[in-house]
Amino acid sequence: MQPGSDRPAVPSAQEPGRAFCVRETFGRKQRLRRTAQFKQAYDQDRRWHGRFMVLFLRAAPDASRRLGVVASKKVGNAPERARAKRRLREAYRRHRTAFTAGTDDVVLVARRSILAAPWAAVVAELLKLAAQAGLTPPAAK
Repeated sequence: MQPGSDRPAVPSAQEPGRAFCVRETFGRKQRLRRTAQFKQAYDQDRRWHGRFMVLFLRAAPDASRRLGVVASKKVGNAPERARAKRRLREAYRRHRTAFTAGTDDVVLVARRSILAAPWAAVVAELLKLAAQAGLTPPAAK
């Protein structure tokens, strides 16, 4: 047991019926973190506009389909900006397996309308913009 905890120090595989959480978050290597990386994405002028977001692609030798999310003060106050970014991150996280084409980094910029948008519309727009940007393989005819 760990001190102050009711959990064992090492999870045992013998405990039937006990599920362990698999982390599905973005680690440091899966995120854009430096201002220069965001600036490169904006300067390359590869962007696709939607109602709820703008998608930028960043081509660089170190690019590996990482995600950067931005919400400016135009989106709203701090809790609203955080909510907008969470929605974009979650939509990307749930559908990142569909983005098999290319290795460019992705920057998503939230628009104010994302706060009131239905979840299905946010996901549909992300997938539409990704297809326009060439991040998804072409559909078989």
